[in-house]
Amino acid sequence: MTRITNEVNQATAHVRFAGRSFDVPLSALDVSADSSEQQIKSALATHLEVPASRLADYVLDRHPNGNVTLRPEAVFG
Repeated sequence: MTRITNEVNQATAHVRFAGRSFDVPLSALDVSADSSEQQIKSALATHLEVPASRLADYVLDRHPNGNVTLRPEAVFG
């Protein structure tokens, strides 16, 4: 399956963590858009230098273009 990616032709993780928002190419994390949620979260935890358990309650959204978004779980009410 062909994936459309960002301007530099790399799938990207958009991360919202600890009040910050930033992008990391998936290739810099040694994962791909086809990697499991656990693999991506683990790679991001390593990148953020935090225990993987800190991302346990975060949601990983996958986008048709191959990008992913890691964000805190939304609370409604």
